[in-house]
Amino acid sequence: MNDELVAVYDESGVAVGAAPRSRVRAEGLWHAAGVVLVRSPDGAKVYVHLRTDTKDVFPGTYDCWAGGVVAAGETPADCARRELAEELGIRGVPLEPLFVHVYDQPPMRCHNFAFEARWDGPITHQPEEIVSGEWLELAELRRWAEDPASSLIPDGRLGVLEWFRRFEP
Repeated sequence: MNDELVAVYDESGVAVGAAPRSRVRAEGLWHAAGVVLVRSPDGAKVYVHLRTDTKDVFPGTYDCWAGGVVAAGETPADCARRELAEELGIRGVPLEPLFVHVYDQPPMRCHNFAFEARWDGPITHQPEEIVSGEWLELAELRRWAEDPASSLIPDGRLGVLEWFRRFEP
């Protein structure tokens, strides 16, 4: 496992220090992620990808958010930009801040800083993290998110349900 230093947060969502990723995982420490919902220019579709079976958290699940853990000294927005470039090869797009949603299922305790980007260019998957991906209509994504038996990642499911609640009545 990559043992990079990640930002440690308190329960209220304030950065309070740093710890190795392995310690954050093992001890269930509060941390943060920068996550990006990538939508088509017309907003009708969302890019969904399949995570590799080697991911340390929720392997082999589908995710509609590109993103990852906030590194020590990094802002959630910088993290979101970095992860979007690493995972999907998307660079130089504006990120619209959406909301923060909390996933608290110990040992996973994370403040997810959610952003949105519009994109119609090429997508290049990071092979260590993503198996495949496709554009999904919003109605289909909503069906996946509302179906507890679907293989949508648990924290991503909560995030996209919150997104639908706020932005797509």
